[in-house]
Amino acid sequence: MKLFKQISTLIAGTLLSVPVGMAAQNLMPSGSPLYKLPYKNTYVMETLVAENQFRTQKTVKTIPGAFEKARKLLPAPYWEGHNEQINMYWKAWQIGIKNICQPEDGSGFVSSYIAPAYNGNIFMWDDSFITMFCRYGRRFFPFQQTLDNFYAKQHPDGFICREIRADGSDCFGRYDPTSTGPNLLPWSEWLYYTSTGDENRLNKVFPVLAAYYKWLKLNRTWRNGTYWSSGWGTGMDNMPRVPEGYNTIYSNGHMIWLDACLQQIQVAQILLKMGFYLERWQEIEEFEDDIKKLTNYINKNMWSEKDGFLYDQYENDSLSGTQGIYAYWALHTDVLPKQRLDRLVAHLDDTATFNRPHRVPSLSAANSKYKANGRYWVGGVWPGTNYMVVSGLVEKGYRRMAWDIVRNHYDQVFKVFQETGTFWEYYAPEATEPGFMARKDFVGWTGLPPIADLIEYIFGIRSDYAEKKLTIDVNLLDGYGIDHYPWGEDGQLDIKVGKRKNSDQKPHVTIKSTSDIEVTLLWGNGDQPHRLVKHIKVGNNTL
Repeated sequence: MKLFKQISTLIAGTLLSVPVGMAAQNLMPSGSPLYKLPYKNTYVMETLVAENQFRTQKTVKTIPGAFEKARKLLPAPYWEGHNEQINMYWKAWQIGIKNICQPEDGSGFVSSYIAPAYNGNIFMWDDSFITMFCRYGRRFFPFQQTLDNFYAKQHPDGFICREIRADGSDCFGRYDPTSTGPNLLPWSEWLYYTSTGDENRLNKVFPVLAAYYKWLKLNRTWRNGTYWSSGWGTGMDNMPRVPEGYNTIYSNGHMIWLDACLQQIQVAQILLKMGFYLERWQEIEEFEDDIKKLTNYINKNMWSEKDGFLYDQYENDSLSGTQGIYAYWALHTDVLPKQRLDRLVAHLDDTATFNRPHRVPSLSAANSKYKANGRYWVGGVWPGTNYMVVSGLVEKGYRRMAWDIVRNHYDQVFKVFQETGTFWEYYAPEATEPGFMARKDFVGWTGLPPIADLIEYIFGIRSDYAEKKLTIDVNLLDGYGIDHYPWGEDGQLDIKVGKRKNSDQKPHVTIKSTSDIEVTLLWGNGDQPHRLVKHIKVGNNTL
C-alpha cells in the first residue's frame, strides 16, 4: 500500500505540471525537467522506479580543483626507465579533468560530470567505461556521480536513454531501436563497489539498475526471450552485422544480437551479487532463470562448432558469419563450457583474424569489409572493448594472452601519444596511428589504457576492497610501484615492486598499508603462475 501511494504521488506530480489542454490528452509535458518529451503518456509504471532517489534528488555542483591539486590526490605511479609512460598517465588525467562539466539549470541533471569528449551529450556506453578508470580519481572528484544523471532521467517504466543532451532532453524516443544500450551501468557500479565498499551507493543504485534490466527484458526481446538491438544500440555503429536490406546503424535486422544477450547475462549476474549483499531476495528471483535460459539458447543456437565462434542469429535461424569483438562479452559470463571458450579465445591469437599489429581489431581481418585504417567499427581498435577483452581474459584465467594483448595495446597507444602528444577516440589496427577521422584529446574512454590498463594489467595491481583483498600480478622485470593507491573510502596503499632478472624470480614487494589485507602475489609466465598469499597488517610489510 505504501508503494502504491508513492507511485500515485509520482504520477500526480508529473501531471500537476501539465497545462489543462495537455492533461486532457494525457501528454508528457514538453517542458518537463525530467523528460522533455511531447508524446502521449503510455507508461506502464515499474514499481522499482518509485525507489529511484535520483529522480527527486537536488542538484549538487562540484567545482574541481586545478590539475596541480589533482596530482597531490591521485595515485602516483612510477616505472623505472619509463618516465614518458608516466608522463602519459598524468597527461590523461590533465585532459580528462578539463572535460568535467556542470549541469545546466533546468536540465534535471543532479551532479557535475565528466563528458565523453564527443558532442556535448552524455552517453551511457562512454560514461560507463570512463568511470571505470575514473574510480582511481575519486579522492579528487566524485566521477562516479556522472552516472547519477542517467539515473535521474530514468522514465517511469524503467527506460534510460543511451544519449542525453546537456539540456536534459533524451536524443531518442524509448521505442526507437537505437534508443538505449549497451547496458554497462551495473558493471561500472560493481567495479566501484569493489573498489570502495560503498554499500550506501550500492543500495541506492540497485532499484534503478533492476528497473532498467526489466525494461530491456520487456521491450528488447523476441518471443523466445532473446535480445535485439541495433548498430547504435550496441555502440558498434557501422559493424557489418545485419542482413542485406537492413540499415547497419538504425535497424534491428530482425535478428538475435549476441552481445545484447551476453550483456544481459552479465547484468543479471551482477544484480544477483548486489541483491545478495543487500538482501533483496524477491527482486533477484528471476535473474537466475533468465541466465539459464539465455545460456542454454546461446550454446544451442549461436555457437558454430565448425568455426569455434559465437555469432548473431538471423531471422531464418542461420548464423551471421561476422566475427567481431562483440563475441568476447562471453568472457564476462559463464555461457560457454571450457572447451568452447578455449576455441573462442584462440581466435585472439590468430594473425588472420584478431592478432593484428595493434590488437584487438573490432572486426576480424578476414572479413571482406575490414579496413586497415579502422574506419570506425570495421576494424578500429577501441579502448573500451579492449578493456572488456583483457579484463575478461584475466577473470577466466587466460593470463598469458591477457598480458600479450594489453602490452601490445598499451605500447601502441603510447607510441601514438609520443608522435601526437595526445589520445584518440580509437586506433588503426594495421599501423601505429589514430583511426580514420578519430577525434583527438579523447579522454573520454581513451583514459583506460594510460590509467586503468597501466594500474590493473601492466602493473597488475587489482583490488577488491569489499573483500579486503589485493592482487599484485607481476609480469614486468622493471622496478615499479604506486603511491597513494586508494583503499576504500579514506585508506591508501604505497606499493613497490623490485627489479628482477627473469620472470621466474620471486618479486620483492613492499607495501605500506592503512589496513589489514589479504595479498595474493603472482609471478612467472603462462596461465599457471607462481602464487604467494599473505595477510599483511597496518604499517610496512614485505612479501
